[in-house]
Amino acid sequence: MNRTGSKRKNTTTGTTNTKRYLAKKRRQQQIVLRVLLCILIIIAVCITVRLLYLQRQRYRERQITQTGDGRIPGPDLDVKLLTVNEYSRPGTALEKVKGVVIHYTANPGTSALANRNYFEGLKDSHLTKASSHFVIGLEGEIVQCIPCSEISYASNQRNQDTISIECCIEDETGRFNQATYQSVLHLTAWLVEHYHLKVPDVIRHYDVTGKLCPKYFVDHPAKWERFLTDVREYLKRYGVYQST
Repeated sequence: MNRTGSKRKNTTTGTTNTKRYLAKKRRQQQIVLRVLLCILIIIAVCITVRLLYLQRQRYRERQITQTGDGRIPGPDLDVKLLTVNEYSRPGTALEKVKGVVIHYTANPGTSALANRNYFEGLKDSHLTKASSHFVIGLEGEIVQCIPCSEISYASNQRNQDTISIECCIEDETGRFNQATYQSVLHLTAWLVEHYHLKVPDVIRHYDVTGKLCPKYFVDHPAKWERFLTDVREYLKRYGVYQST
């Protein structure tokens, strides 16, 4: 019996099988690497698209307020957009603006920036879901938290079709001081013109849910009617006439 020949044959067969195994393993590794590379490319593209979208939104909001497209001058905004997150800025598109909702912060003495930062902090604290497109401070400053092309978490079932404005207050009465009042008047009138709304489209949070917000305008309905009259007069001052 030729045992040497048999042994060489077995060795050759073993070597061939090993090569096939290694080649198959390399092909599998290459496939895995290609799949991982494709996944990384997709993730990179998604991140890039999202960043470009957010950049475009910021630019668009600044352009709208700087140049305006109507008779009323755009208000001076401090644009400090919230980070996109599920607790205060979900990034959901606001397809059509049908109203403006007025709120109050309910925490006397705090600034517009402090309230904006509270909304920003919700992405980490997860305490609740809350935000506003704009916050108006005690000195009349207007901080923009969310682009008007996205929803905010402010007005419950009207989040989907309204712009929200939070107003800071000095004391428990909830009354807006003169600087805050003038800024919310300007901003509201500008939004009414910009989105082709009517004055009756300006409402209180109270009108949506019955919540005592904004407190002073709920406690004093005549003052709310006075505010709406002031909005009409502001519009007329710039030649923006309303049928109702």
